[in-house]
Amino acid sequence: MTLPLPDMICFALYSATHAMQHVYKPLLDDLGLTYPQYLVLTALWTGEAQTVGSLGRQVQLESNTLTPLLKRLEDRGLISRTRSSADERQVNITLTDAGRTLQSRAAHIPAAVLEKSGLSLDDLTRLREQITTLRDQLRGA
Repeated sequence: MTLPLPDMICFALYSATHAMQHVYKPLLDDLGLTYPQYLVLTALWTGEAQTVGSLGRQVQLESNTLTPLLKRLEDRGLISRTRSSADERQVNITLTDAGRTLQSRAAHIPAAVLEKSGLSLDDLTRLREQITTLRDQLRGA
């Protein structure tokens, strides 16, 4: 069975992802961040230091993608990377003062995206939950 493009869920998700990144781009350009860098910093803004592995699982990036991204954030002075004294194979990622300061400059982004979506917070939350369920189901398939 062949479906027309507008009827394909994969196309709806793909095109929505592009539209979402288009909304984020000017907001992140003001902070000098890419979308993946923003995701990493958002994960770190929870306040806990993380290993590269745990951070990669959280933002769903492989280490070969995550490591250069972390290096760029470190070069900008937003994070620090240090080897674990307990296990040298692990690299701990922590925010610097500059990385923590950037959090307040980025605080407006979720509200700006919500407004741009045209959806209520409840509708957007339900949609996120449905997409997350779909993702988890597809990964388990």
